Amino acid sequence: MMRDYKSMTLLELEEQMQGYPKYRASQLFDWLLKGANSFSEMTNLPDNFKNKLTENGYISSTKIHKKYISNIDGTVKYLYSLSDGNIIEAVLMKYEHGYSICISTQVGCRMGCEFCASTKNGFQRNLTAGEMLSQIWTAARDTGVRISNVVLMGIGEPLDNYDNVLKFLELVSNEKGLSIGMRHISISTCGLVPEINNLAKTGKQITLSISLHAPTDEIRAKIMPIAKKYTIHELLSACKSYIKQTNRRISFEYALIENINDSEDHAEKLSVLLKGMLCHVNLIPVNKIDESGCKTPDMKSVRAFYNILSKNKINTTIRRTLGADINASCGQLRNDNL
Repeated sequence: MMRDYKSMTLLELEEQMQGYPKYRASQLFDWLLKGANSFSEMTNLPDNFKNKLTENGYISSTKIHKKYISNIDGTVKYLYSLSDGNIIEAVLMKYEHGYSICISTQVGCRMGCEFCASTKNGFQRNLTAGEMLSQIWTAARDTGVRISNVVLMGIGEPLDNYDNVLKFLELVSNEKGLSIGMRHISISTCGLVPEINNLAKTGKQITLSISLHAPTDEIRAKIMPIAKKYTIHELLSACKSYIKQTNRRISFEYALIENINDSEDHAEKLSVLLKGMLCHVNLIPVNKIDESGCKTPDMKSVRAFYNILSKNKINTTIRRTLGADINASCGQLRNDNL
């Protein structure tokens, strides 16, 4: 089986290249951490060594298939093509603290959330750690900016690709490469409880974002199939354990859907659920997608929901919309190009 060199640690490269001096693996590793996409870029490696590498593996890369730039706020949305012809998305956003990129972790998604466009065309495969890294390098080189924050919230469920995501975290934080620290990385999940518990045990100081989207199991199960496997009680127990083990605040994503989960009663119930937790609620007026009947509530309802959470001392914000003129919802650009 051909291996993606860009997804390998230095130790793995050394094991793969037994019979060669160890410094050759170090040289290769340094090039890969700097985002090299081909062996031809590696000027300090001999040709016979590069030819041998080509026989046993490959270097993953992402190429810009299409690019959209918002006229409103400069947000850049990318459609990337992969070596096998699959297409994924990434979004580069500018904030006061610098540039953040939202990357994909899978081609498609198997979670089936009703309001999400990413899952509508099914699941094809997991991305390698190298393909995740490449999304960042491609955007950085295209725009010439330093990217300081990463959000794993694009196409796919990151914790459904757990091993590759962990490898990505190890590589993206390496000081010889992108050197993005754990506190500058967010992982979003629809609520895979065992993987949340495993992630907590690693002690990594990442920000965990939970797609909650409902205050009751009954409502959540209507819009999120994962709720039929793990109850809200089980999910929040895992979140509390995560907070205890990492001392990191949890972010709860809550997509407001008209007449589904956006009433004042829903807000009161959510306040009871989250009372006393080290958490933050991110309210998101749902993005309308053609394949779903989910509708965006009016801002009066959004404000009323926000006010109830705030009254109950739940730290809450209404998500700032970026790139509203370039099809903002995750998965929409990809779906339009399939």
